[in-house]
Amino acid sequence: MKLSETKSLLKDLRALSVEELTTREAELKKELFDLRFQAAAGRLENTAKLDEVKKTIARVKNCAS
Repeated sequence: MKLSETKSLLKDLRALSVEELTTREAELKKELFDLRFQAAAGRLENTAKLDEVKKTIARVKNCAS
């Protein structure tokens, strides 16, 4: 993720309410679960997506607190 994309994401996350951040975190955790399942099955082509989703979850948690 490029720096400009990260700044844009953070700006958008800061504008969300706590309930919306909680919902977003749940969606990202579901996506991470699906990606891990695909990786275990050997069907995941873009393995960098795992790290990207993990970092996004951390950013959401940081904005929620």
